[in-house]
Amino acid sequence: MSALKRIAISVGDLNGVGFEIILKAHNQIKQFCDPLYCINYTMAHQAADLLHTQIPNDFHMYKVPGEFTIEPGEISASSGRYSYDSFIAATELAKMQSVDGIVTLPIHKEAWMKAGIHYVGHTDALRDLFDSDAIMMLGCEKLYVALYTEHIPLREVISHIQIDPLVAFLLQLFSETVHEPIAVLGLNPHAGDHGVLGNEEEIIEAAIKSANAQLGREVFVGPVVPDIAFTPRFRQNYSMIAAMYHDQGLAPLKALYFDESINVSLGLPIIRTSVDHGTAFDIAYTSKASLSSYINAVSSALDFIQIKRGES
Repeated sequence: MSALKRIAISVGDLNGVGFEIILKAHNQIKQFCDPLYCINYTMAHQAADLLHTQIPNDFHMYKVPGEFTIEPGEISASSGRYSYDSFIAATELAKMQSVDGIVTLPIHKEAWMKAGIHYVGHTDALRDLFDSDAIMMLGCEKLYVALYTEHIPLREVISHIQIDPLVAFLLQLFSETVHEPIAVLGLNPHAGDHGVLGNEEEIIEAAIKSANAQLGREVFVGPVVPDIAFTPRFRQNYSMIAAMYHDQGLAPLKALYFDESINVSLGLPIIRTSVDHGTAFDIAYTSKASLSSYINAVSSALDFIQIKRGES
């Protein structure tokens, strides 16, 4: 039997639900991976005390320096900084190939800002750390949604609809997932209605044709009318969708699969997956957090490791 893959786990914002999820899921995930938790002894035991539980004997930690008082449900610079340092520790372990991949628990963007961290999230930081055009993809086995644009103001999306960057995005998406077919959404209502409601779909259509030509087959389909793409009938034929902007793809995805979905960063030299939910400050340390997204994130990290390495 081959050794279990080692996965570094960044603990997220300790004022939120991340550490509760880690402890509750530990016995389950250790069955299919070797988890290494990026947290120090003091902070781990403080969080466990708040949860009225103990740290398991087989709970392996990679020391991340720093101590502060956990304040459940509060936005703080100290917690934001520690979540970032835990994330960076996990990333460095992956860079050094000391682990096979990383899984990240949720951070709070405002806490990062208060801590003086200029990134708006994990994916933005990973792009900078690896000088790579990482793609944010979210979802589950039933449906994945990849985002062409992410954390930018809605008014700026139109200026990003350009043929060359969109072609590069589509080809990278296929290369990283080896998935087909992939439905590509239009930008406008009714996918523009042939120019009546906008002409950005002409650019999207040209990008689809170019990407398919380079692949030598019809991998990408569209532009698809956005308001029908998430219906049951459409999803019978398409389990991967490329959305033009954040809420276009994620609002319907989360309505369908909120508890199951994960976040995957594609196009990096390392494997990184994450839960697809926030810090849930309102239920922090109340033992109400769901484990589904986290367990799926760990499982999916192992799947993407196999794809990247060409393992069967």
